[in-house]
Amino acid sequence: MEALNILFFLILLPPTIFLFRALYLIFQICTSDCKLVSQETTLKTIFCIGSGGHTTELLRLVKKLSTQKYQPRLYIIADNDVSSEVKILNSESTKFSISRIPRSRNVKQSYLSSVISTLYAILRTIPVVYRFKPNVIFCNGPGSCVPICIVAFLLRCILILDCRIVFVESICRVRTLSLTGKILQYIADIVIVQWPQLRDVCFRAKYFGRLT
Repeated sequence: MEALNILFFLILLPPTIFLFRALYLIFQICTSDCKLVSQETTLKTIFCIGSGGHTTELLRLVKKLSTQKYQPRLYIIADNDVSSEVKILNSESTKFSISRIPRSRNVKQSYLSSVISTLYAILRTIPVVYRFKPNVIFCNGPGSCVPICIVAFLLRCILILDCRIVFVESICRVRTLSLTGKILQYIADIVIVQWPQLRDVCFRAKYFGRLT
């Protein structure tokens, strides 16, 4: 019901107002003028878990983050991903929770059908993000993070959420951005690459060396 209520609100909201708000946010994001002002000592954090190497990379990044600062923690994984849950359980040493959403695109799935599956994943993601109300979202390239970041951006557009997205491109991306990176470079507040040559590919990319 929460997802449907928010969708109805988006539909009823005058398109011009929503478009102006979205473009204004994108302008702020692309000009690096999106600071998070929070009175809380901790930040509610979502980690978007992919599968395989993406999971391993992101969990390495999680270990470098302060457990006191980034909590409570919510890991969002695909509903058919069993191995990532095991990795999370073996890696985490603090309180956390796990939520599952449909995978937006499966291996070898056609791009046309993936549009439909992504829209379905977005719908299923709305109540997860809405209930948790994160301050920060970390992701590193899997397609499953796209619905999460889109939902967070839409909720931010309608002033329901004040959240910042941190996108860390996968270490395996040496010369080109992933499809996820090409999409999220416009709505992620911070875009980090792990190879210096990628700074010339993404106009907003920040390079701090290898992180994962």
